[in-house]
Amino acid sequence: MNPVFNQSINIQFPNDISLTIKREDLIHPFVSGNKFRKLKYNLLQAKAENKTTLLTFGGAFSNHIAAVAYAGKEQGFKTIGIIRGDELLDKIEENPTLKFAQENGMQFEFVSREEYRLKSETSFIEKLKKQFGDFYLVPEGGTNELAVKGCEEILTEEDSVFNYVCCAVGTGGTISGLINSSLQNQKILGFPALKGDFLTDEIRIFAKKDNWNLISDYHFGGYGKINLELIEFINAFFEENKVPLDPIYTGKMVFGVIDLIRKNYFPAHSKILLIHTGGLQGIDGMNIKLKQKKLPILKTND
Repeated sequence: MNPVFNQSINIQFPNDISLTIKREDLIHPFVSGNKFRKLKYNLLQAKAENKTTLLTFGGAFSNHIAAVAYAGKEQGFKTIGIIRGDELLDKIEENPTLKFAQENGMQFEFVSREEYRLKSETSFIEKLKKQFGDFYLVPEGGTNELAVKGCEEILTEEDSVFNYVCCAVGTGGTISGLINSSLQNQKILGFPALKGDFLTDEIRIFAKKDNWNLISDYHFGGYGKINLELIEFINAFFEENKVPLDPIYTGKMVFGVIDLIRKNYFPAHSKILLIHTGGLQGIDGMNIKLKQKKLPILKTND
């Protein structure tokens, strides 16, 4: 595990507002950001239960699939990925995420989108147990009580100076951990990567405080959607700050926070902490799509 540090953002904002980013993306080269946090206690639990196989779920460019594959190999587990989209079966070699996961020992089971929606159903899990034998189930996105426990360790004592803590939201585990470990005078703002209001109920399952709010205006059309404005923002942010942002989660959150600052959402003298939740492995796959659409690619290095 590499040391995480808080990096000041080189943008001058009005009203003495300051922006800092917590570089959770640097925590591990392949199991970065919130994936490291979510898997930490789940892997310990799997070992405590004497499980030898991890089974989980994800899409074509899933950060979670890549992280489970590598962490499983590193910790001596066999890994199985139930992948959304049976059309991907013969496209592994051209998909950087699936190729990486396979190279790290993950066995795939490709299912249709209709079947994938059953992933939480008891009958579907039982069918998988008959097919693959005993396994430790890691939910899609990694979110469960143990994942939230890991995410509670993101904030440290030095972060008590911040009035606002902002993060992207996928399944709700990361923001729940931040809420639980935050101070009462801090406001936690979540920026959903998906359309829809269902996340509020998911977060309430795990969150023990009510000092939080979801801001749903910056999903750019839905999960995985991206446009020229967001690409140009992410590339300009990298040029100015040397911080690469992923386009699915953190890039949209940072865009949203800066837009809200310019719209005077935050009071004067606010100290805002952005949580970089990693996800950079997905950029190679996104750049393949952007080239196909004849759009500029995302920069991750000089």
